[in-house]
Amino acid sequence: MLTIENLRTPLVGPVDLDLEKGSFTAISGPSGAGKSLLLRAIADLDLNSGMLTLEGTEREKMPAPVWRRQVAFVPAESGWWAEDVRDHFTETPDLGKQLEAVGLKDALSWQVSRLSTGERQRLALIRALQLGPKVLLLDEPTSALDPPSVARVEMLMKDCTARGCAILFVTHDPDQPDRLGARHLYMESGRLSASPSRQDAP
Repeated sequence: MLTIENLRTPLVGPVDLDLEKGSFTAISGPSGAGKSLLLRAIADLDLNSGMLTLEGTEREKMPAPVWRRQVAFVPAESGWWAEDVRDHFTETPDLGKQLEAVGLKDALSWQVSRLSTGERQRLALIRALQLGPKVLLLDEPTSALDPPSVARVEMLMKDCTARGCAILFVTHDPDQPDRLGARHLYMESGRLSASPSRQDAP
């Protein structure tokens, strides 16, 4: 689905990576290793070079807004540009069901200022799903959540991959890749490699 060849930024790469339709790929590694920068580069939010191809179409042949809808990036801390939560969403038939799935069925009536970090994380994920992406890039999607909320978000992520979306996510939870059946990669000093075993991991 998404093929990444020789992706480079000043601090990351070269990175070669294939994301298959309906797959999970997890990236872990120390803080400052370049994990978030990699996701931003794939989404074409920072200066980078390399060949990225989505379902046979090169990134350079797509307008940037089209690429970013199909390869959607959800940062650990998303931006909010209006006071009311409702103003950040498009009213669609499945929006209520999605909000309920993450335990926030009444959130559209709230103000952004009252949202906790975990609520913002969950709402940012729903906001990205409204784009109908083919690839989701998630930076620590459950870092601020309690265990029940983690379970809700992971179920939503599984639903996404069941519909064919590929998910590449950064996590510091050592058990999360196994829970999601994810391919597990490790990043250090801007380079990706196979994840070390638990016994060998630093």
